[in-house]
Amino acid sequence: METRRITVLSAGLGVPSSSRLLADQLAAATEHRLSAAGYDVSVDVVELRDFAVDIANNFVTGYASPRLADVITGVEASDGIIAVSPVFSASYSGLFKSFIDVLDPKSLEGKAVLLGATGGTDRHQMVLEYAMRPLFSYLRTRMTATGVFAGPQDWGNNDDGGSPLSARIDRAAAELADLLTGGQPGSRPAVAQSLPFEQLLAGISGGR
Repeated sequence: METRRITVLSAGLGVPSSSRLLADQLAAATEHRLSAAGYDVSVDVVELRDFAVDIANNFVTGYASPRLADVITGVEASDGIIAVSPVFSASYSGLFKSFIDVLDPKSLEGKAVLLGATGGTDRHQMVLEYAMRPLFSYLRTRMTATGVFAGPQDWGNNDDGGSPLSARIDRAAAELADLLTGGQPGSRPAVAQSLPFEQLLAGISGGR
C-alpha cells in the first residue's frame, strides 16, 4: 500500500490557536479521503511558533539549528502541504513568511498544497487569493482550487458536518486528495531526447 506524507504548517501564535484548529480539521478530512482511496497516510504537524527563535537565528547566521533542519527536511520530503496562517495587516503572518523564506525555493516545486487562513473578520478572507496563493504560485506548487478561511462565526457552534465551514473543508480536502492520487506528487516529466537529424531521417526512411 502506498503512503502519502502530509506536512501541516500552522502559524498560529495563541494556545489554543484557531489556525491550528483549522489545520487539524483540514488534515483529518484529507486523511479520511486518502484512506478511503486505499492509501496509508502520515501526517506531521508543525507549530511554527515553537521554532520562531530558530527561524530568526537562521536569518542571522545563515544556518538552521538541528531541530529546524529536521522540520525543513520533513517539509521537503512531504508529498503534500497544508499551510494555515492567521491574518495580520491584511496578509499572512511574518512568522509564516519567515519560515517559507528559510526553505529552498525549488524544494516545493510540484508539491500539492492546500491553503488556509484565519482572521477576526470575513473581510480578511481574500488574503488567500491576493497574498497566499501568489506566494505558492511563485514557488511553483500545485494548489487546490479551494482555499479555506475561517472567521469567528465559524467556531463555537455544534457542527454536525453540515456547516458552511465543514463543507469548505471537505471540498478542499477532496481536491488535495485528488492532487495526491493523480500521479507521483512532485514528479517531473522526463526530458524529451533530441535526436540528430540524420538519425531521424534514417528512421523515417526505414519505415517506408
